[in-house]
Amino acid sequence: MVRHIVAWNYKDGFTEADNQKNAEKIKSALEALPKCIDGIVELKVCVATLPSGNRDVVLTSLFESEEALAAYQAHPEHQKVSAFVGAVMQNRACIDYCE
Repeated sequence: MVRHIVAWNYKDGFTEADNQKNAEKIKSALEALPKCIDGIVELKVCVATLPSGNRDVVLTSLFESEEALAAYQAHPEHQKVSAFVGAVMQNRACIDYCE
């Protein structure tokens, strides 16, 4: 199993309301991906992070294998979500590890 964790900050220039709307859109879009991409064991997005942290949105996911993670990353549906995330988020941090 491969754990894939990604975290982002909101991009500058958006209102707080825009940030919340964008975060909910990201959450909905990412959490829909297990229905169309094989190899995802679990996938959750947190948009209500605590002020003690230094990221605003966090994706925590688990994949069957490194190959499944690679297939997810290359999948056209993930690419669509990724393009939107890149337009509204910044400071991406990622960690992948085997469990």
